Amino acid sequence: MTSRGAGTAFSRKNYRLSTEPEKARVTGMGLYLEAFIKCTVKSCTTSPNGFSATLLSDQVAEGRLGPFTVVLDHTSGFEGLLLVDDDLLGVIGHSNFGSIRATTCVYKGKWIYEVLISSQGLMQIGWCTLNCRFNQEEGVGDTPDSYAYDGNRVRKWNVTTTNYGKEGKLVEKDTSMWQLQGEPTVLITLAHIFNYFSPLMCKVYLVEDVLMTFLLSILERGGAVEAHPLIQQLLDLMWLLMEEYEVHECLKQLLMSLLRAYRFSPIIPDLGLQIHYLRLTIAVLKHEKSRKYLLSNVLFDVLRSVVFFYIKSPLRVEEAGLQELIPTTWWPNRFTKEGKESKEVKEESAEERLRRRAYERGCQRLKKRIEVVEGLQVQILKLLLNNKDRGGGEASRYIFLNKFRKFLQENASNRGNLTVLCPPEYMVCFLHRLIAALRFFWDGHKAKTPATLSSEEAYVPPQLFYNGKVDYFDLQRLGGLLSHLKKTLKDDLAAKANVLIDPAELQAVTMDDLDEDEESATSAAQRPSAALAIGGALARPGWLSSPTLGRANRFLSTAAVSLMNPRRPLGTLEKIKVRTLSVEQRTEEDIEGSHGNEGLLLGRPPEEPDQPITENSLLEVLDGIVMMYNLSVHQQLGKMVGVSDDVNEYAMALKDTEEKISRCPKRRRDIHEELLKSQKVFSEKLNHLSRRLAWINVTIYSKEKMQDVYWLLRVCIRTIEHGDRTGSLFAFMPEFYLSVAMNSYSALKNYFSPVNSMEELPGYEETLMRLAAILAKHFADSRIVGTDIRDSLMQALASYVCYPHSLRAVERIPEEQRISMMKNLLAPYEQRPWAQTNWILVRLWRGCGFGYRYTRLPHLLKTKPEDASLPSLQKPCPSTLLQRHMADLLRSDRDLAPSFLNSVLNQLNWAFSEFIGMIQEIQQAAERLERNFVDSRQLKVCATCFDLSVSLLRVLEMTVTLAPEIFLDWNRPSSELLLRRLAQLLNQVLNRVTAERNLFDRVVNLRLPGLESVDHYPILVAVTGILVRLGRHGPCSGAERATAVLLADPCFQLRSIQYLLGHTEPSALAAAAPATDKRHFSLHTYTEYISAEELAKVDKMLSHLSEESKQAAATTLPTSEEDLCPICYAHPISAIFRPCSHKSCKACINQHLMNNKDCFFCKATITGVDDFTKPASS
Repeated sequence: MTSRGAGTAFSRKNYRLSTEPEKARVTGMGLYLEAFIKCTVKSCTTSPNGFSATLLSDQVAEGRLGPFTVVLDHTSGFEGLLLVDDDLLGVIGHSNFGSIRATTCVYKGKWIYEVLISSQGLMQIGWCTLNCRFNQEEGVGDTPDSYAYDGNRVRKWNVTTTNYGKEGKLVEKDTSMWQLQGEPTVLITLAHIFNYFSPLMCKVYLVEDVLMTFLLSILERGGAVEAHPLIQQLLDLMWLLMEEYEVHECLKQLLMSLLRAYRFSPIIPDLGLQIHYLRLTIAVLKHEKSRKYLLSNVLFDVLRSVVFFYIKSPLRVEEAGLQELIPTTWWPNRFTKEGKESKEVKEESAEERLRRRAYERGCQRLKKRIEVVEGLQVQILKLLLNNKDRGGGEASRYIFLNKFRKFLQENASNRGNLTVLCPPEYMVCFLHRLIAALRFFWDGHKAKTPATLSSEEAYVPPQLFYNGKVDYFDLQRLGGLLSHLKKTLKDDLAAKANVLIDPAELQAVTMDDLDEDEESATSAAQRPSAALAIGGALARPGWLSSPTLGRANRFLSTAAVSLMNPRRPLGTLEKIKVRTLSVEQRTEEDIEGSHGNEGLLLGRPPEEPDQPITENSLLEVLDGIVMMYNLSVHQQLGKMVGVSDDVNEYAMALKDTEEKISRCPKRRRDIHEELLKSQKVFSEKLNHLSRRLAWINVTIYSKEKMQDVYWLLRVCIRTIEHGDRTGSLFAFMPEFYLSVAMNSYSALKNYFSPVNSMEELPGYEETLMRLAAILAKHFADSRIVGTDIRDSLMQALASYVCYPHSLRAVERIPEEQRISMMKNLLAPYEQRPWAQTNWILVRLWRGCGFGYRYTRLPHLLKTKPEDASLPSLQKPCPSTLLQRHMADLLRSDRDLAPSFLNSVLNQLNWAFSEFIGMIQEIQQAAERLERNFVDSRQLKVCATCFDLSVSLLRVLEMTVTLAPEIFLDWNRPSSELLLRRLAQLLNQVLNRVTAERNLFDRVVNLRLPGLESVDHYPILVAVTGILVRLGRHGPCSGAERATAVLLADPCFQLRSIQYLLGHTEPSALAAAAPATDKRHFSLHTYTEYISAEELAKVDKMLSHLSEESKQAAATTLPTSEEDLCPICYAHPISAIFRPCSHKSCKACINQHLMNNKDCFFCKATITGVDDFTKPASS
């Protein structure tokens, strides 16, 4: 006992360590530790003038040295002026620091002694070893070999001091037992235990076999993790009595052992093993000091900690006990041979209904068991995201943020290195658990601060993308590279967000030869003067970075910086100089902000509402979740759909086999037996796959997981909308936000059905419309410069208009945005990706064109498509509203129509010419005697050129139908030229395709794989639609004008028009007589695709052209070669150039002047074109 106050943690420097032979005694470590941790301190009353120490046992126990009755040792081991009672049970100190011992030593077992304090003052009571030597300055607790407690100041001592217990009470009665307040009294004897065991607790095999087993046995008693404080007490003792490096190694090995056990333990029906290991992980992480160490040094640095959030799929159904959980299997049987869901609603039999309900009950049982595991995984993340545990340093959440950001950087920067990447199946589970934990904290903050947004309204504010507080590594921005944006948009940043880019960064960007090491050194040297010039985030001066300052270092540096640079609120016109901070440089203040520093929200643009969103740290977690989905989650969601596809294929195979069994003749027993074997194989495979599919649907495609992805989609939509309002600053947004918005919608539409329907989600229609508005606006946004993201936006919009529900969403966006979208679609095709644009226009027209109501081409109906869910295989769903916008734009804008149609005609000429050239090469290769193989890539390009030609013809048909005056009203400047070019191309296509025994026929008859789409029907009906509408629309003069231009083209052949209806000339019939089995093309054979009304129009057109052709032939005068255009030799000379006076027809010169102003012949610059009429000859 010492009459002075101090306190500390215990040290064991003077105790010997365990030897190798003593390691055999480690097997009893669990019971031994448990016995000592449970020791309690009891109190009794003694004389009021001192203290007594009495052994509380009736007989001498092992582990004790000394007399039976314990008294004060007044002969040795004391220091100072002390008055001891005659019975040696009481003592009074009369000097400043007096110490005295008792007469008994204990070294084994559980021991207590009792003391009654009868006066005021500072006193320390504890244990010491024989090596302790006290003096007037040091008493019990002040030396390394002693441990003491000071109830007056509520502290414990062992050279240094820490808080301990509760003020005013040394002990308190709990039912019939007196206990020390706070942690259990740590007896000096425990030092001997850890003296022997600490070195062993660093060995992985002992940690896994002994320590982990002991800790698991504590949790086996049931109840919540909080109901077992023994684990927390053991961790307290480890940090108290073990060397720091030993505690670190022990915790590291313990977490690694838990990780291995969780990852490789077998999956049993109740998932008991996984639950057990997760509960122990939670118990360990509940200890604040252990959690922070593991989070800082182990979880993301040594371990792939996301393994704790993964629920592995069983390789074998028997392994997981799914046969017991789901005894009855079921699978959908609603698919046709093409792989699509049958639209015929068949009555479900009673047996099928019972099977389906039994299967669904089994799935629900499985779901409840997996939800227990998922709940424990979310608890782990809640511990890691705790921001209230600031004792002893940075809160757990901010450590997690920095480690999480590095984790994302590692997976974003090493996409090709699979050994470094986190497996995508782990990322999927991690994403869902992190969303659950994030929304828990987000809504918790909303409950405390009602002015903030709820998680349903969450988004990432745009200032995160340009203020440098969040590191996006080398990820592409919408406007290009970040370094480029900082230079080009620095004025916008200063004007809109009061942000100034650090000149040091701009200088470093422009110096190509700047060495990285020199750059980092320069940055470090300039940091005190060029860091964030706002309240808070200033760099620490070098003289404050000495490690000798210890834990006070952060406090001292903050105080010193505050004195040197007083914080002040940000003025309205004050510019903020920002510098990109690495993860290691950030502090809690950089994230959350304080004293006028907005942290992550620094640089709020005027378009952004001045409303608190949530805690800034949660915004960064949300940003990381979006990035994580883009890295690998979406890819994995698409991969797991393969199991559902396998179930559908086997179900169709089983159904087909059962039909064959029913049709098999009874006399063919051999066939019948083989069919029965096939039926058994398919049934067994379906039983296995249906149970595995149940597991996948619960863990990946459940309704809750679908809601997570839907929530993420809405977050991205709101983030893009807020970013778009900032004008030019929208270019700073990372590309992955747009990618996640498109991909998450695709996942909801394609991956989660038919188990869950997107239409059942709340706010589905509004979300669909807002996403449509984003696609319609940004697919041609000049602020977006990346080729890949622009193509992705175009493809997403093209897919959007293929489905009725999403097309209606496009029609519901504001009219101004619809018109702007159509105007961007009608922009000239040159110098931009035009194939997807053309495809969008075709989808808007499909279902309205001539013979254009098919889903699949007639000659491909008997073949099964590779993927029936492709957008190109969806039923036609034209949009008359968008067609009307297109017609209005073409009529009202006299410059838009010619430029658009000329580009379409140019691309049609190129695509069809390329197609003809390729089929010539294919035909030559097929006619060679030696065996030749045509390159599959060449076949694919050939088919693509053909498809492009057909789609371009359909766009021309759409234009002629909606706005015929563009071609037929020759009061418009370019109408005549457009009509002549159109007639020329139509005649060329007809002549190439309809000629008897021509190249096109021979290639089509080869039926080469890869050229399945090449056939007469799609291209001929497209041309027919244009011809029919040219003759039908507009006033009579317009139709007559179109007929005259068509007949005047030198390539026109009436035979080509007759070919459409199966009419052939007698000479052609005679030449084709030997091939009696050949079927001639005729529109009359496609009555399911072409209506009788449409066929009647073709008959009328053919009669009209035949009559006009005869009349034209009778009235046409012969033209000498001198009067023909020297360019095309098809039309008479009708134009003369100024100033050089060279001549040609109007069609040639008008087309030439679209791209070139030089004369054909002399290369002089043409200043004008006049009409030319040949003077009459004498």
